[in-house]
Amino acid sequence: MKGTKGRRRFIDYPRQGRSGLRRWLPSWRQWLSAVALCLGGLAGLFAVVYAKIDVPDENELAGQEGTVYYWADGSQMVSVGAVNRQNVTLDKVPDSVENSVIAAENATFYSDAGVSLQGIGRALVNMVSGQETQGGSTITQQYVKNTYLSQDQTVTRKVKEFIISLKVSNQKSKQEILRGYLNTSWFGRGSYGIQAAAHAYYGIDAKDLDPSQGALLAALLKGSEQYDPGLSEANHRRAVARWKWILDRQVDTGKMSEKERAKYRTFPEPRGLSKPTSQAGQTGYLVDVANKFIKADTGLTDKDLARGGYRIHTTFDKQRTQRLEKAVRDVRRDTLDAKRRAADNYVEVGAASVRPKDGAIVALYGGADATRHFSNNADTSAVPAGSAFKPFVLAAALQRPDGATAEPPQQAADAKSGADDLGGALMKAESQPFVRAGQRIGLERIRDLAVSAGLRKESMARLEQTFPLGTSAPSAIRMASAYTTFANGGLHSDPYAVSGMTHHGSIVPGFDRPEPVQVLDAGVAQQVSSSLEVVGWRTLGMPGGTPFQRPVAAGRTEPGDRMKSAWFIGSAPAPGPDLGAAAGAGAGSAVRPDRVPGAADGNEPTTAVTMFRNKPGAPDLLPMQGVGGSGTGLGTSIPPKIWRAYQQGS
Repeated sequence: MKGTKGRRRFIDYPRQGRSGLRRWLPSWRQWLSAVALCLGGLAGLFAVVYAKIDVPDENELAGQEGTVYYWADGSQMVSVGAVNRQNVTLDKVPDSVENSVIAAENATFYSDAGVSLQGIGRALVNMVSGQETQGGSTITQQYVKNTYLSQDQTVTRKVKEFIISLKVSNQKSKQEILRGYLNTSWFGRGSYGIQAAAHAYYGIDAKDLDPSQGALLAALLKGSEQYDPGLSEANHRRAVARWKWILDRQVDTGKMSEKERAKYRTFPEPRGLSKPTSQAGQTGYLVDVANKFIKADTGLTDKDLARGGYRIHTTFDKQRTQRLEKAVRDVRRDTLDAKRRAADNYVEVGAASVRPKDGAIVALYGGADATRHFSNNADTSAVPAGSAFKPFVLAAALQRPDGATAEPPQQAADAKSGADDLGGALMKAESQPFVRAGQRIGLERIRDLAVSAGLRKESMARLEQTFPLGTSAPSAIRMASAYTTFANGGLHSDPYAVSGMTHHGSIVPGFDRPEPVQVLDAGVAQQVSSSLEVVGWRTLGMPGGTPFQRPVAAGRTEPGDRMKSAWFIGSAPAPGPDLGAAAGAGAGSAVRPDRVPGAADGNEPTTAVTMFRNKPGAPDLLPMQGVGGSGTGLGTSIPPKIWRAYQQGS
């Protein structure tokens, strides 16, 4: 039998004739073979995947079903129609608009292979690592995503996007791809495609867009929620900067001469925001608020929602919403006369009702008509709270900081004395004790308590001496939500407007409600409520009127505030057979108000009403002097009238 010594092995590993570590280190030939094998395997895998993934049938966005919003009782509120999209051929799109889009999104469009390996690689790394995905897709990739795929940010979707983009790039001309991209892209304001966008922003056909207008529409492709100049001042600044950059970029790429560029120095302001007629009255405001909560809870965008197919169940009570609208309309008719008094012009009202036990927004009033007055007065954060903020100062004075030990007797006595002073000052509409309380308690502590009770931190004013007097500007929704904390024994539930939703029959996650949080001691909430009850009696009349005229707790602004707003926030007593006796008992002892005679039962909403003057286009609120005539105390008597009319409505 012959020996095997010296016979050459097919794979010389471990390596013969080597010792120690060198015996286990592959040779350069082995390294090269391994790399070649891996590359061959990847090429084979790519070939298999490429062959398996077909270009699907084009997804006709315009054929998708609309989105339906429902009232809390399950009846239909409104159906937002099918996708707003009108296809146009490239001969109906000016070359300047095409150049703007290419300059903004993909300068190498006509020379690239339809994919950006760098952009896809960055997106894959970010998705695997859990980071936010970034842009960088070519126009071809964006067209493929718009037309053939979902908007999901997943590795599988990115791989499909890459493969289909390569196939589309091979099968379609650049002109066909550009036409498809312009017809399927999201421009905001409910519009898919350049034709719908031209009408939404300028009221003209795409063929009539000039280079300046085209540059603004191209800027919107980066994200209308950040670049629609009509949404906010910050959006306007971003839109102007990107509009300038796109025009300059066309000069850099040789698509526009310096002489032509010099013609476009004035920003092409688009037309004002508008709502479809189906969203007239309060409907548009309700949809607006519902969508804000959907985006916050689920991460969906306006673009996602505009694709349709959703069934959205809101918390809005149809009868309460109609009662609130009627109350505002009736009180305005009886107290304001813009023809006789100049001060009665530009008067705006916003209101919201929030259920204490779970934070559900059951009604709101956003303005006279969402199709004519787009800004939602129930959700604005530009109206100072005035004296309606003072209860949070009182609560901060009564509430010991978290984790505090028992206070020494003298310190406790001083704190109680200070809190008693604030309670009396709240009832007497005095301001200086609250300024002194801010110095004693600390402005940060007051702010933090107000935020924990339900106000948004971004609506808080600068921490200056006047901060306790209500320089902050929370929305009516947030003020109503925060006041539920007093009516609910110190328990707070964040406000919400959507109880659940589905997409093409599948449940959309994100609407589980957290348990209420104890943000105030029950005794503190009760003491604040007791003080507010006196404020309510002083405002609406002492006990003896009809039950709904005697709120459990109520806050308001005072004429002495000299601020540019008027507020009233009230929590009505729960209806029931013992209501008359309950009202006389006041707020009762320091326990949960829904177990206290005369207090809210958790189902009776807390309602905030705000009034202010705002001339369209003006940056600042107008003064309230003279609103409603000489007997209204700078208009501060009008919000309580609206609240009472709403409570008494049927």
